[in-house]
Amino acid sequence: MWDFFETVRHRHSIRRYQADMPVEPEKLHAILEMACAAPSAGDLQAYRIEVVRADAERGALQAAAQGQAFITEAPVCLVFCADPQRSAAEFGDRGRDLYALQDATIAAAYAQLAIVAAGMGSTWIGYFDEVAVRRALGLADSLVPVAMLSVGYPAEIPEPTPRRPLDEVVGFRKA
Repeated sequence: MWDFFETVRHRHSIRRYQADMPVEPEKLHAILEMACAAPSAGDLQAYRIEVVRADAERGALQAAAQGQAFITEAPVCLVFCADPQRSAAEFGDRGRDLYALQDATIAAAYAQLAIVAAGMGSTWIGYFDEVAVRRALGLADSLVPVAMLSVGYPAEIPEPTPRRPLDEVVGFRKA
């Protein structure tokens, strides 16, 4: 098993998946456990994760995401939805408008790293029609789809993309 730094370095957006390699239930369970272990405001976990395996539903998600084909190539798609009402009950407007969104995206980021640690790959999908995703999965109006992850075994590993130097991204304040 890789250490954390190794896992982060090996995370790439995977857009081609091995068709004959399903995601094992025990690995999927471990990934979902790690997503649910992510920090959340007030430990409320103001999100819901939908596990989508059916071809028809993944096809509907692909259509909702402007035809991004890797959604149907991957055997699993995880849909992360914010639950603003759950957070608002504890934190008011800021919970509704921000914390629930943060909770869902942090859970998705943890899942994405767990996917790599489990020997698989994923792609973060943020470009989609929220209403079409909600309709495709029959989600309650109270849930807000914020991110999807295609999940499966990579058919290719892309070259790492360049990153901005730390001094362009990080500002160090004087002590």
